[in-house]
Amino acid sequence: MKTSGALKRSAAAIVTMAMFALSGCVVGPKYSPPAIPAPPAFKESSPSAYKNTLPGAWQPARPQDAVIKGKWWEIFHEPELNTLEEQLNINNQNIAQYFQNFMAARAQVSEARSQYFPTVTANPTVTKGGTGGGSSIVSNPTTGASTTQTIPSTSYTGITLPIDVSWEPDLWGRVRNTVREYRNAAQVSAADLENERLTEQSDLAAYYFQLRGQDALQDLYNRTVEADKESLNLTRALEETGIDSEEDVAEAEVTLKDAEEASAGIATNRAIYEHAMAMLIGKPASEFSMPVKSLTTPVPAIPIGVPSELLQRRPDIAAAERTMAEANALIGVEKAAYYPTVSLTGSGGLEGSALKALFAVPSLFWSLGASASETIFDAGLRRATVAQYTAQYNADVASYKQTILTAFQQVEDYIATLRVASDQINREDQAVEAAQRYLKIATARYETGLDPYLDVMTAQLTLLSNQQNQVTLRVSEMTAAVELIQALGGGWNVAELPAASKVTSRETPAQVSQTP
Repeated sequence: MKTSGALKRSAAAIVTMAMFALSGCVVGPKYSPPAIPAPPAFKESSPSAYKNTLPGAWQPARPQDAVIKGKWWEIFHEPELNTLEEQLNINNQNIAQYFQNFMAARAQVSEARSQYFPTVTANPTVTKGGTGGGSSIVSNPTTGASTTQTIPSTSYTGITLPIDVSWEPDLWGRVRNTVREYRNAAQVSAADLENERLTEQSDLAAYYFQLRGQDALQDLYNRTVEADKESLNLTRALEETGIDSEEDVAEAEVTLKDAEEASAGIATNRAIYEHAMAMLIGKPASEFSMPVKSLTTPVPAIPIGVPSELLQRRPDIAAAERTMAEANALIGVEKAAYYPTVSLTGSGGLEGSALKALFAVPSLFWSLGASASETIFDAGLRRATVAQYTAQYNADVASYKQTILTAFQQVEDYIATLRVASDQINREDQAVEAAQRYLKIATARYETGLDPYLDVMTAQLTLLSNQQNQVTLRVSEMTAAVELIQALGGGWNVAELPAASKVTSRETPAQVSQTP
């Protein structure tokens, strides 16, 4: 026959085993990302899309399974751009902000994990008390004599070292779902960091080529101004010989002044792009300048791959998918509210009148307790909360699908933009050659007195317009190449996203270690 103590120990063991068994229960829906069908290839990269373009037009790299590497900007072979991109990765303040957001998200995971363990608190106290001494007169009832009695003073010391322990077992997976929620949220933050990094890198590359385009326009207008000055000098000389009129001289002066005005205006746009680049690399605009260099970089053959690879290569898609997982875990957190919660508490410690007496057995004290709570009526609060987060999950699913559709659209857009811009440049090159021949003929006929200066001015304006279009198309082509690389995810891959089980690891992932 078991003793009372043995029965108590058996009951405690049974309760403990039951709690650990129940702690394996996790309520809430299982998560699996929705399947998204992807087309087998990008329509705009097919050979048929290039059948009407001129020879030499841009085409994607072959084979189709080629991928863009990490430092994607190196594909342009621009050393100055490479240097700027490295500075951006170190000093860009928007990237630094997103990095700190990621670190905060990691800390929240640790906060959630702390709920797995008991909470232990200590509240030591020391008290000192006593009574004062003195004297009092005491009468003898028998003899009636009075005597003076001395009362000694007393004092006592109380020392208490209590320790309280409380623990709420995770019977229904509330804590585990909370940890999953914050792990997923940290992965969302990591993907957002990479998306911001890619955005800043792409902006810098686009501004770089825009600035180079302004340098090309400045060079064009400088050459135009010099040509117009020569035309004005020729017109004045012919006017002095009586071949030309004052009207021809005035027309030549107007043409020159218009070219000079346009040439001066280019400096404004160049300064704006330069200032924007300074901000991106974390420098004051007053301390940054770029040397003048015309746009000569050819567009590289960018590897496109297949649409299904976008699901692994775009950080915004990864963020949308992890957001779904986060919302799914949150549903489990709220469903756990339907079930009772159990709290275990315990306290113990030492108390005595002196430090040396604290460690004696009689100084020990302890207590154990358990409590359970269950909401009986909440007027539908829990049901409404679960419905709210279920709807939020469904909204995140729609957002995920929309993000993928947008990615497909952007890639198709920029492939088409590159193809058309490249073909336009080829045709514009031919137009510039024709305009140069037109100006040469018009100038020769004017110098021999066959045609008026108006024909020369018309030919000059035609050539200038075509040359402007040529530069503008080159800039559009280069920025479209940057935007296409951005749409393809740069050199990123979802494998670089920190795993949920290691999101709080001290070993930061590669993409995080590059950040300050």
